[in-house]
Amino acid sequence: MKKIALIAALAVVSACSQGDAEPEAAATEEAATETAEPVALDGKPSVGTYTVTGADGSSITQEVRADGTFTNTAGEDTESGTWEQKSPDVFCTTRDEEGAEQQCSNESMTEDGVWQSVDSDGEVSVVERVEAE
Repeated sequence: MKKIALIAALAVVSACSQGDAEPEAAATEEAATETAEPVALDGKPSVGTYTVTGADGSSITQEVRADGTFTNTAGEDTESGTWEQKSPDVFCTTRDEEGAEQQCSNESMTEDGVWQSVDSDGEVSVVERVEAE
């Protein structure tokens, strides 16, 4: 009879231990999801440097930093602000000027593999990631 009681007690302890492990695993998985880097359309982290060329042929260099800020450079002109990657195909920026509103662009890959970005005004730009040397 003592053996049966001991086996039953071990089964209860084992079941309780397994029950406690599940919430911990779920919490760990949730924390990993929350801290994951945003991913750009090319499947790589959003953080990086890009060349963005407008339909008129003008281009800027866009530096997207891990601290949530960006800088656009076109010749001597610079513009800065904050960015948010809402999904791999939606990239948003807010310029550092009073009253600036968030501007989002819808991004897609053409059949030829060209990364296109369409802003809220309908202007199409081509995006190219500048790979570190």
